[in-house]
Amino acid sequence: MGGSTVFLYHDDFMKYQFGAKHPFQPVRERMTLDTLRSLGVFDDDNRVIVPEPVDAETLQTVHLAGYIERVRTMSQRRGLLDYGDTPAGPGLYEGALAAVGATVDAARGIARGEFEHAFNPAGGLHHAHPARASGFCVFNDIAVAVRVLQREFGIGRVAVIDIDAHHGDGTQEIFYDEDVLTISLHRYGGGFFPGTGEADEIGEMEGRGRNINVPLPGGTDDNLFLHAYRSIAVPALRAYRPEMIIQQFGVDGHYRDPLADMGYTTRGYAEAARLTHDLAHELCDGKHLVVGGGGYGLDATRRAWSIMYCTISEASHVDGGLITGLHDREAPLSDRATAEEVMDIIEEVKQRSLPLVESVIRYA
Repeated sequence: MGGSTVFLYHDDFMKYQFGAKHPFQPVRERMTLDTLRSLGVFDDDNRVIVPEPVDAETLQTVHLAGYIERVRTMSQRRGLLDYGDTPAGPGLYEGALAAVGATVDAARGIARGEFEHAFNPAGGLHHAHPARASGFCVFNDIAVAVRVLQREFGIGRVAVIDIDAHHGDGTQEIFYDEDVLTISLHRYGGGFFPGTGEADEIGEMEGRGRNINVPLPGGTDDNLFLHAYRSIAVPALRAYRPEMIIQQFGVDGHYRDPLADMGYTTRGYAEAARLTHDLAHELCDGKHLVVGGGGYGLDATRRAWSIMYCTISEASHVDGGLITGLHDREAPLSDRATAEEVMDIIEEVKQRSLPLVESVIRYA
């Protein structure tokens, strides 16, 4: 089953910029749009829409007013928003408002039934906390979108699944004691940023059992990643039965990415997109919002995101050979020690977390 899909893009995305030598380069978003246009993806059911910047009232459902003002003023006079990874400069504030606004517009459009699926490549800023920036993330668009769904549409069960190589610590903190299912498959250990996301971080109070972490070692390949996805994420989503799925689609786990040292390929990402798309149609009438995130090898990022968009939009009119041409031509394989470690982690999370999320619904 398909459904209408939109790609959100605003020229202000290019203002979300930390400098020419910084790993985060927003041009990847325009490159993805250009690639999809060259494929002929956009038609009556798959189109590009221009979002509005998020307004202050909506942004303050997650972020403190004083912090928002600090970002605005620092963007005018330059300075560091964290310990050095996220420097402010002219245009950053406007770019951040555009990125969050796109995710909010996508969430509202899906909730209203204007389209079923949406992709905001400028979103996925999962390290941002209510009162501080972190890891290239200024405002947490995912959390703001969840608040909009809760408060404007009365949507009680939202699931956020995050496949970025870096753990979404900001999103976890915001929803740690709330009934929002957050699932993260990420690299963990050896001082890898941000150092959170261990399997025993399962949530508290109303959030107990709703926070699921799958901490993977460096070098995890497609087969192991997808085995973890099918073993943990798929049954957890089926147990929780969300009313909408938000998928953080960071692709810095790609084997050519310069920052993460993981072993995923475009085919692994395509399968993760397909699995989640199919679950959205099975569980929540196709309501599937995808946001960007990490991805610091520009060519790999634009290819992975383009393939993902073709997957969720089921762009059957596009020449399949052109899509095949975007895929990686090689695929690394994990060594035995990594495979054994991943299998142990999957078993631990299955025993620890799946019974909890299943009981959330069974006894609700």
